[in-house]
Amino acid sequence: MAQTFHEELRDDGVCIITLDRPERLNALTFEVYRELADRFAYLRTDRSVHAVVITGRGKAFCSGGDVHDIIGRLFEQDEEQVLEFTRMTGELIANMRKAPQPIVAALNGTAAGAGAVIALASDLRVFSASAKIAFLFTNVGLTGADMGAGWLLPRIVGLGRATELLMLGCGIDAATADRYGLATQVVPPGECLPTAMALAERLAAGPLNALATTKRLLNTEWTLDLDTGIETEALAQAIHLRGADHKEFHAAFVAKRPPRFSGQGQGQGQGEG
Repeated sequence: MAQTFHEELRDDGVCIITLDRPERLNALTFEVYRELADRFAYLRTDRSVHAVVITGRGKAFCSGGDVHDIIGRLFEQDEEQVLEFTRMTGELIANMRKAPQPIVAALNGTAAGAGAVIALASDLRVFSASAKIAFLFTNVGLTGADMGAGWLLPRIVGLGRATELLMLGCGIDAATADRYGLATQVVPPGECLPTAMALAERLAAGPLNALATTKRLLNTEWTLDLDTGIETEALAQAIHLRGADHKEFHAAFVAKRPPRFSGQGQGQGQGEG
């Protein structure tokens, strides 16, 4: 489909997206942003994809926006064109969060700037022990709250740590990311992608609609009061209690066999936040 990154869809429904500019540490261009944003938007209706792994080729996950291909060109654009660009970068992150499929980031190396936010927007993050992550926007004279980082990061690591990371713009290693709650797992370098794949395979074989609803509620419940959150979950769970996957779990339990979830019933595309 896209020329700026490599994509592989496996028979088990796991889609592997590999950022493929290793000579530039997988830095993003206007074209990469656009194509990634469009691909994640399409996932809302792409039932062939059950889970996504995103990673980078070479020694970096993603070093952020390409200094030469983006920053230089933005200096030549007017205010409206620059705003169009910043909205497009945010669109990528919004589309990742709205995709109903679980997204696992395999941080094989450095994730900086926009690359750090792409990792942040993923549902799970597997860090190579040699990886680092840096929300370095303030270091280059930009707001640390970019592409949704100011919304997402406090929800994962808390306001205090998010303030530290976004204001100081300092990079942290994998062990620190783990201590801050940013890493799902930290593994030896050679095990990063296989570990992320194992998580994606587990998710892809799971109850897709239930996972999509979980993701949607995690996106939205933060802003709800307790009573509204409980009622929202009650309404959602009542639907799933009558769904095909829950019935399959019960049948499998009675028959003493593993469940074979179909993802039928409520639409997988209900993953929007």
